[in-house]
Amino acid sequence: MSDDSHNTAGDATHASGMPVLVDRTAFQKELETLRVWEKAHTHEGDAIAAARRRLPMVEVDATLSLIGPDGPLTVLDAFEGRQELIAYYFMWSPGKPAAKQCEGCTLYTSQVRELSFLHSRDVTYAVFCQGPYDESARYRDFMAWDMPWYSAQRVLDALLVGRRIGMFYLVCYVRDGDRVFETYWTNGRGVEAMNNSYSLLDMTVHGRKEWWEDSSPGWPRRGNVNDDQYRSNGRPIAQWSRLEAGRSDDLTVGR
Repeated sequence: MSDDSHNTAGDATHASGMPVLVDRTAFQKELETLRVWEKAHTHEGDAIAAARRRLPMVEVDATLSLIGPDGPLTVLDAFEGRQELIAYYFMWSPGKPAAKQCEGCTLYTSQVRELSFLHSRDVTYAVFCQGPYDESARYRDFMAWDMPWYSAQRVLDALLVGRRIGMFYLVCYVRDGDRVFETYWTNGRGVEAMNNSYSLLDMTVHGRKEWWEDSSPGWPRRGNVNDDQYRSNGRPIAQWSRLEAGRSDDLTVGR
């Protein structure tokens, strides 16, 4: 917390990087002070979401062709009959093994598992990979992901108008009959909406342990600005459990 008006406990810590020890009454008083700020943050987030819902929209060619497990399909087809679509544009390094694929995209995509709640709200979630289908689908299988996965490689210029190809994006669409419209997009830290691990870590005393966080002296950190926050021992962190399960990260082999 960089705002001194909200820094209720100060920066006094034990040398081990632990918080100041107080009794239950003092702890609850500090927590209740913070809770006022948390509630204000929640309400501000609600207001931002309401403004986001009122943004104008832009039409997208519904017939643009993606590649899926059964061959070509349209952007409209990717809605799977639902009214809305959330698409994550996965970065891709052609011809590279799993260990060389995007660690950030791997982290965020690994957080998206159960889609039934989205479906109950008439929303489809899918990955629009920026690489070729066959190769990237093997990566999907390697990671044991089961969300819809398509290659948007051939139509990226039309889908990402004015945005740099090769960056990751989270894009929201809505359809009206056979017409498709883009209603919102974000990248960078905006994509953290996908990452429940960050939300949980933000509640802990040591936070994310990342170099940029405003933490008290002595708090553990994971490297510095040049350190890779998403890799461990040379590969994306989320891949280690897949290797332990016996999966091969050679994406050139048959599925």
